[in-house]
Amino acid sequence: MFFVTMRRFMVGITLLILASTPALANDQLQSTTKGPAEPGIVRACVIGGMTMTGLWNEIVQRFEAEHPYKVKLVATGARPKISPAFRRGEADFLVMHSGDITTDLVADGYGINMRACARNDLVLLGPASDPAGIRGFKDGAKALQRIAETKSTFLDVNSNGPREIGHTLWKRAGIRPKGDWFIQDEALRSDDIPLYADKKNAYFIFGRMPITQDKHPSGKVVILVDQDPTMRRPYVFMEANPARSPHVNQAGAKALGDFILSERIQTFMAGYGKEQNGGVPFFYPVWPVGPAMHPGQ
Repeated sequence: MFFVTMRRFMVGITLLILASTPALANDQLQSTTKGPAEPGIVRACVIGGMTMTGLWNEIVQRFEAEHPYKVKLVATGARPKISPAFRRGEADFLVMHSGDITTDLVADGYGINMRACARNDLVLLGPASDPAGIRGFKDGAKALQRIAETKSTFLDVNSNGPREIGHTLWKRAGIRPKGDWFIQDEALRSDDIPLYADKKNAYFIFGRMPITQDKHPSGKVVILVDQDPTMRRPYVFMEANPARSPHVNQAGAKALGDFILSERIQTFMAGYGKEQNGGVPFFYPVWPVGPAMHPGQ
């Protein structure tokens, strides 16, 4: 009797699994093959700086006027916000700062044809009193060397871009910073970093755009060192991999990427936003387009 009961139980479990398997398979297929809402649409995930400054809209308007595609903004904001949508197959095109996140997207098979398309610049800010006397320097490494020599307070910002640039500049200066003057960032959010530095009367490295565009409250800190080409971070774009998500619009994504790298758009980028951004563009092109690319050099 026991063996008959167990046999019926196992048969029932097997039938239940077989009945549910097609549904599970369909759910998995749907989650990895999301396609465009309609033909001719290029869905894009875009880093927040490009949408905040209006550059992305300007590029899209020019692209749509010359190509048989419409661009739909799927997600914009910081890298951790927009990369998941790209991984889920919800976008055909992605553009953001280069780094581990973008490299992993390609290494994991979600993105292909990654290319650099622009740079933004970081600057060295600090108190208006400028105790280290670095105002007007064009070399970030020399400015950090002066800060170390005078033991002026420096805030090591806990954010990928500023920290990466900072490590590069300290290495160029031949200095391993240490001491009471070299303090760690304890701001709860990246938005709070400028105010935290202001409170500590500290120098720090940060993006130009968030300061000039009042994206974050910045207190009384001022830009003291800028226009150092080594303090620029690259942006990259990539196309969604059709081998992972067969219904993506790879042709449209490639056309959009090629358009951004065209001489016309790179030249436009070299001058865009200079009036609102302290006389320098919001984004620098990735190949020479004339004197506008390197103002002040």
